[in-house]
Amino acid sequence: MIFRSKIDGFFVTFMSIVILLIGAITLLPPLIDKEASIAIVMIMTAMFIILAGLLLWMSFSIKYIFYENYLLVKGGPFKSKIAYQSIRKISPTKDIFTGYRILSARNGLELFYDSAILGSVKISPKNRKEFITELKKRCPNVHIQE
Repeated sequence: MIFRSKIDGFFVTFMSIVILLIGAITLLPPLIDKEASIAIVMIMTAMFIILAGLLLWMSFSIKYIFYENYLLVKGGPFKSKIAYQSIRKISPTKDIFTGYRILSARNGLELFYDSAILGSVKISPKNRKEFITELKKRCPNVHIQE
């Protein structure tokens, strides 16, 4: 079963501001400098396209996939295989700026599991209740904090 990430207006606004800042940093200096060569302009444009593309890919391709033995949390080049037996607790979170997170909405879930580098991963499934129901089926011992 595959769940997509919820995308809210706050996240879209935040990502738009980040991309505008990257554009200002990479594109404005060579365009303002009258003596900048075409090569510098092309390099800076390529940097902008690569950085913006990577951010958009990481942010808007997020999926949470239930497999037989594990949950795969995937966003861009980042992915985590989380064994069901290692998941200890699920709690709601609004903290999207700290920790290990593969989400695109302010209202998310934090999954605490044994093999996590930072102790947890923050996610934001679109159909939250369905996601929790499916996780309960596969991981009946999980503590769910509402």
